[in-house]
Amino acid sequence: MFRIVVAISGATGAIYGIKFLEEAKKAGIETQLIISDSAKRTIQLETNYQLEDIQKLAGREFSNNDIAAPPASGSYLHQGMVVAPCSMKTLSAIANGYADNLINRAADVTIKERRKLILLVRETPLSPIHLENMLKLSRLGVVIMPPVLSFYNRPRDIEDIIKQTTGRVFDQLGIRNSLVNRWDKVITLA
Repeated sequence: MFRIVVAISGATGAIYGIKFLEEAKKAGIETQLIISDSAKRTIQLETNYQLEDIQKLAGREFSNNDIAAPPASGSYLHQGMVVAPCSMKTLSAIANGYADNLINRAADVTIKERRKLILLVRETPLSPIHLENMLKLSRLGVVIMPPVLSFYNRPRDIEDIIKQTTGRVFDQLGIRNSLVNRWDKVITLA
């Protein structure tokens, strides 16, 4: 079974984590969910989703306070971790090995076990501190993937934008998908 740990931190853009869970469920991918307390508030402010509905999308959910949960151990097998969105606080904790909660610990373990870690970092503008933390992690093999808009795919609405980013995350994990409006398809239509 293909298993992905999905964390939703408190940055704006909780919809990216939710859409990943929805599409992973459709694709038959097992997801293990961790939601920070700040993310719970962000979900209320930014979306029409109820927390219970998001939790049902995952195969299993763990409390961010449960530092003894399975994703905190290297012996717990999974094929990667996605933090969507990833706040600058979470980025900093991961970059500096500050594993004070399950999201940070699971990311730390993902790095040490040399598994794929993808961070959809959300902030603008970026400070030198943010950039240094991203560079530090990128040099360790972490995928730094801000959900930047692409226009070659001619998005019609926000849903198209979110699907494109979600599909690109799937690409990074080696998961075949039809969420991405690919460049060669766009060129053919022109």
